[in-house]
Amino acid sequence: MLKDNPLISIVALTWNTTEVTVDFLRSINEQNTYKNIEVIVVDNGSREDPTAVLTAVYPAIKLIRNPKNLGFTGGNNVGIKAATGDYLFIVNNDTEFTPGLLEGLLEIFAQYPDAGIVSPKFHYFFHKGTIEYAGYNTVNMFTGRNGMIGCREKDEGQYNDIKVTNYAHGGGMMVPRKIIDEVGGLPEDFFIYYEEFDWCDQIKRKGYKVYYQPKSLIYHKESMSTGKASAFKTFYHTKNRIYYMRRNAPKAGLLVFFAWFTFITVPKNTLTFLLKGQKAHLRSFWRGIFWHFNRSITFN
Repeated sequence: MLKDNPLISIVALTWNTTEVTVDFLRSINEQNTYKNIEVIVVDNGSREDPTAVLTAVYPAIKLIRNPKNLGFTGGNNVGIKAATGDYLFIVNNDTEFTPGLLEGLLEIFAQYPDAGIVSPKFHYFFHKGTIEYAGYNTVNMFTGRNGMIGCREKDEGQYNDIKVTNYAHGGGMMVPRKIIDEVGGLPEDFFIYYEEFDWCDQIKRKGYKVYYQPKSLIYHKESMSTGKASAFKTFYHTKNRIYYMRRNAPKAGLLVFFAWFTFITVPKNTLTFLLKGQKAHLRSFWRGIFWHFNRSITFN
């Protein structure tokens, strides 16, 4: 049983996306129907101080400025440490709330004692009515990749049942404080990408489950900070794809993955980047691989 009206800490990052964050805060003002909240925004080393702009939109905001970009993991961990809520809703700043979002997520913890983390249904902000996320398939042991359930499908109610899923969506996930105290914060070596998969696996190893709550809906603008395709993404996707598998795949599965990656992924991606003249992507791809031999290697 949940205590009545528990405090929810909403934790979001901003990084050179002040106007996007303004829209996010306005959506909380205008659409959020659960009132016992604190809003924590962590500025992850933006070029310009967003304090005046953000506090004008949401005066009660708790704004923390990091001196440098600590990534999705490190930045959110700063917010997690500052949070005082019984439940934390870790959410992207390129999302917008809908009425009943937080109430629906809380209901999961009231109904399912084994719940460790829950995500809402995601629709694309610019294509409302089109699903982005209705749960996650498991990561494929050959490729180290997976897909979102329902992605790009028109929402006709086909995913309107609560269910246990493999992973939460990193763009919006509610976690009880007691679970974070038990498992720890987001794994910071990931910096960005794959970190929510690893975190969910850690939570599942403690005996909890990951839930999808279709009653709660959030709109996602998608990749507003990093861009949809960039050398930055190539580096972190490559590095963390391998890192996730090293940390979470069973030994037999890891051997299968390494064989696939070595003989299929490496030649295919190398040739593709060469043929397309994408030298920055090629460099990032190989730097992502070599990080596993020398952790001092960075994207830059």
